[in-house]
Amino acid sequence: MAVDVYLNFNGNTREAVEFYAQVFGTDKPQIMTFGETPPDPKFPLPEEAKNLVMHARLNIRGSNVMFSDVFPGMPFVAGNNISLSISSKNIDEIKALFNKLKEGGTVGMDLQETFWSKCYGSSKDKLGIEWQFNYDSGEMGM
Repeated sequence: MAVDVYLNFNGNTREAVEFYAQVFGTDKPQIMTFGETPPDPKFPLPEEAKNLVMHARLNIRGSNVMFSDVFPGMPFVAGNNISLSISSKNIDEIKALFNKLKEGGTVGMDLQETFWSKCYGSSKDKLGIEWQFNYDSGEMGM
């Protein structure tokens, strides 16, 4: 199991990822935009979201640092744009940690299957720390 940092930006994630890749001499980053995700007729993608970065990851000196633009209409506060991400190959472990950390906090997204994970969710704990939980099946390369 790993705990990774997740950074959100307000429309300039691509610039941030490319900057950090150059600074730390990492491999060229793989970047997925919201427009590259599978379409969902129940939630049509606004035009202004299509070129925004949904996910990118750099391995900086052995630590995964992940990046995303905030979705249009979602709040962005510089300084509060960091969350911790739990990745595990054990779904039961993810569920147990999610349930413990959500107590007294706020669930952003209940644990559920997404196109990238069989089990993903997010919450803010009672101390105000944002957490993301992701089952790592080893299938996604990003």
